[in-house]
Amino acid sequence: MVPVVVAAVLIGLLAAPWLRGRIARFAVPEGEPWCDTCPSCGRRVRLLPPTGRCPGCRERLGAGPWTVEAVAAAVAVAVAYAADRLLVLTLALVWAAALGVVLGFVDARVRRLPYRLTVPLLGGVAGLLMAAAPTVPPGVVLRCVLAALAIGAALELAVWLGALGPGDSPLGLALGGLLGWYGWSVALGGLFVAVVLAGLWATLRAAAALARRRPVRGLDVPVGPFLLLGALTALLAR
Repeated sequence: MVPVVVAAVLIGLLAAPWLRGRIARFAVPEGEPWCDTCPSCGRRVRLLPPTGRCPGCRERLGAGPWTVEAVAAAVAVAVAYAADRLLVLTLALVWAAALGVVLGFVDARVRRLPYRLTVPLLGGVAGLLMAAAPTVPPGVVLRCVLAALAIGAALELAVWLGALGPGDSPLGLALGGLLGWYGWSVALGGLFVAVVLAGLWATLRAAAALARRRPVRGLDVPVGPFLLLGALTALLAR
């Protein structure tokens, strides 16, 4: 098991420069163009070092130092632990993990889940699960579809009510379909953990605001990271 963990950590660290580049590109407020170049020196941003600074002018871009590396390594170990003997399903986990890391940091930074990330995530997961469908009973595929629709519909309702952003529902569709492969308890468990963690975080932020005698209103909570963390927790706990 130790060699697998070491290999997973190395893969996560090797992927981190690319992940940082994607985070820097998409972590922009709604309505602004994607950040393809450094705002200070104009250098094209594709890969970024662990410091998160532009190689040309040392301007800080995207996530903080070593945060992406730590998360990518931890997620890679989790995916290695949860990996299935079915290669296509493992590829679906890897795809969801890579885009999930980017989405989590982007949502935490600018409170949005861009469709340019959530739609490829959903399409990739759906395509890989369909590729794996001939190897399992039809009931498994049906469960994936129903789990995706159920979680996606619940999140879409929250979007209509103004409680969530529009990017949360396609993320829920993708995660619901992926977790549905492992059973209803895993799919619903992931949603439950996400709701609990988001609620705890909102409560802590509200308590901190009250302690500092600041207004509680306007303390928006990025739900995307908690959806991803809930899915990962349910997957590991299955």
